[in-house]
This record gives sequence, C-alpha cells and structure tokens, in this order.
Amino acid sequence: MPIQPGDKLPVAPIKRVGQGGFEDTDTGTLFAGRDVVLFAVPGAFTPTCSERHLPGFVANYQAFRDKGIDVACMSVNDAFVMQAWGQMQQVPDGLWMLSDGNADFTRALGLEMDASGYGMGTRSKRFALHAVDGVVKQLFVEAPGEFRVSSAEHVLEQL
Repeated sequence: MPIQPGDKLPVAPIKRVGQGGFEDTDTGTLFAGRDVVLFAVPGAFTPTCSERHLPGFVANYQAFRDKGIDVACMSVNDAFVMQAWGQMQQVPDGLWMLSDGNADFTRALGLEMDASGYGMGTRSKRFALHAVDGVVKQLFVEAPGEFRVSSAEHVLEQL
C-alpha cells in the first residue's frame, strides 16, 4: 500500500546532488526537522519532466522558500544524471536534486511503476508530497500520463 498522509516517511539511502558534488545521506536524516515539498518525476531529461514539472518548481522556488518550505526533486536516475539535469535546468542553489538510483526510497513509499515498456525499468510515479519533520501532511499522485496535481502551482495552492 502506498504511503498516506499521516504516515512517517520510510528511511532509505539516497544521494543529494549539490554544488560540491554528491552527498550520501538517508531520507530520515534529510527530512528530520524540516518542512519539505518533495516532488518525483519518472525520469530526468524526459519531456514532461523537463518541459513542465521541474521548470515549474524552479520558477516557484522562492514562493516555497517564502513559506519556509524546502524543495526537493527526486528521480530514479543516478546522481550524475541528476547533476547534469539540474545544471541544464538552472536549478537554484537550495533546491535539492535527489538521486534514488536503485529506487529504494521509491519502493519504500509504494510509489514505483514499471516503465519497462519504455526501456526505463522501475521508475517513480509522478507525485508531490508535503512532509513536516518526516511525516506526510499532503500527497498528490498523478494518474498515469497526467500532469496536474503534482505541479508546483497546484501544490502551492494547497499549502
């Protein structure tokens, strides 16, 4: 069963991509004591993810920060891909690019999907969630092929 509002985020290893390189961390450490919006995309450099999803959070990054909320983008891609994608998309300092390369966190959330038909293997569903101190307050999971409820604009309206 997928994670639900009120649930504690599972602890799983993850890589955070930053200006200084890659940081090995875990989701328990990363989300503890923070107010965070995490959004996940099926794949870096894919059309909707690159043309709409990440750009929406880049454009609205300051609006989240003005509310005291950190923003994290996650994909089941390796850290090198996430770094290159973040640079290409001109992600602002502070917007976390997270690599869930083995889909450990994605599976623990129960939000994985089989994208083998596209040659992509296991990937994350497109979603956004709002968590405070590691507890999910709101969850927005897209129906297959849609992009509405996990957009930066929709999430901001719900906060």
